[in-house]
Formats: sequence, structure tokens, C-alpha cells
Amino acid sequence: MSKVKITSDSISDLDYLFAERGIARLPIPILLGDREGLDGEITPDDIYAFFDETKSTPKTSAITPEKYYEFFKEQTAGGSEVVHFTISSEMSSCYRNACTAAEQCGGVYVVDSRNLSTGAGLLVLYADDLAKAGESGASIKEKVDARRAAVQASFVVDTMTFLYKGGRCSGIAAFVASVLRIKPSIIVSDGKMVVGKKYMGATDKAIIKYVADTLKSYPHPDLKYVFVTHTSARPEVVAKVKEEVLAVYPDANIIETLAGATVTSHCGKGTLGVLYFNDAE
Repeated sequence: MSKVKITSDSISDLDYLFAERGIARLPIPILLGDREGLDGEITPDDIYAFFDETKSTPKTSAITPEKYYEFFKEQTAGGSEVVHFTISSEMSSCYRNACTAAEQCGGVYVVDSRNLSTGAGLLVLYADDLAKAGESGASIKEKVDARRAAVQASFVVDTMTFLYKGGRCSGIAAFVASVLRIKPSIIVSDGKMVVGKKYMGATDKAIIKYVADTLKSYPHPDLKYVFVTHTSARPEVVAKVKEEVLAVYPDANIIETLAGATVTSHCGKGTLGVLYFNDAE
């Protein structure tokens, strides 16, 4: 049986886990004004500085079929199969472009994560576990597709500005949120970002209320991987979130990751989410 490699677009935000697990990543292109670069070359700190200076948000673009083809040829060169993960097809044309390239390569199984950030990352880790257990590429894709709907992916944003300027919410919604100090939760549902519960007041308190509501609303967590993913949230807030999760689920394996430049481009600074598989019957 040929070796199966698990690969991903950079949007899965697995941070140091990419290197630890040998998961190859393909970076999303990002445009900061006149500066064009890749996720990783351009960092979240670059984005914060750019916004502070220009009051403009970055733009991201899809990876081209040509880039996917080059990447897949490299990954399959030794006879390996590849299971590759993209951002939700509702948010980008990456999935379509990856499928076009995969058809030309052979031995590549492309998964539409129907998610972003560590919502996709959960599926990547699940697939990597299956690959290490000796599953074939076809079997891994089938099992991942079957479990995809169990991903609980949500987060609270500190500002609506990035979502608004990126076309993710209306100008009126952004204005009202800023005036009333509303901190909305954003839920990934059927591959799209939708506004969930809205929290009033300070971000720190809103995040803690969001964590409690999330754990209550999705009460069947797979504790093997529980992500706390954020865009440079304050350390004391992150520590409090971990404490709240462990108070309910002491055995949770909490993995903290920093969102990369792609997700930061759309969410801005201070966003935080708790993400896990919610395997309800």
C-alpha cells in the first residue's frame, strides 16, 4: 500500500502542528496594498500594522490550479497518495482549483473542509490519524466527509470592521455593532459564516459568555482535540478560556493556536474561538 500524505491550504491554522506532524501546507496569496505575498511571509503583525497605518484591510485570493498542480506533483513524486484540504468552497474557489489540478495529477483526493481555520484543522488532524493508522487515501476521504458535519466551529470577533470591509457583513451591521459595543459570535454553518448570538459590552466578558454558551449548545465534544484559536488575544483571556473549558471537561486536550494571516485578514485582532468535534448521535 502506498504512503498517504495529508496536506492542507494554510487556512487550517495548525501552527506548529504542521511541522510536528509533517503536514505540508500550501499558502494563500495575500495583498497588503501594493505588497503581494503569501500567508506566512505576511504575518498577522504585518496586517495589524497595515490597518493601523492605512485603515484598510488586506485582500486574499485563491490558489491557482497551476500552483496546486506543482504542489501535488511534488507531493506524489515518490508514489504517495495525497489527501488535501481546502477552505470551504462557499468562501473561495480554492476547492474548485484544487480539484482541477488533482484531475491532472492522479492519486490526489481533495476535501472541501466546508470550514476555515482550525475547523478545517480538526479534519486535517483526524485524517492524519487515519493515515498513520494505515488507511488508504480513498478511505480517509470517505471517513472525513462523513464526519465533516460534526465540526463545531465558531468564534467571537472584537470588531466588525474586517468582516465588513471583506464583504462578510453589511455596513449597517458593522455600524450598529460598534455603537452598541456588540461582540457577535460567528458560526460556520453549511460552509458559510453566519452571525450567531450577540454579546454586549467588553470583549473579555463576551468571550467568556460565548465559551459557556458554546459548551452548553454543543455538549458532545471529542476531547482528543479541543482548539482555542485566536488572533493575538490577550494571554490572560486565553488562559481564562482554557480554565472555563477544563472546568466542564477536565480531560480535554486543549491545543492553543494562533490564526494565520489569511484568517486574520478577515477577522482582525482579538478574535477567539473554541472549536471541536461535536459527535452528537
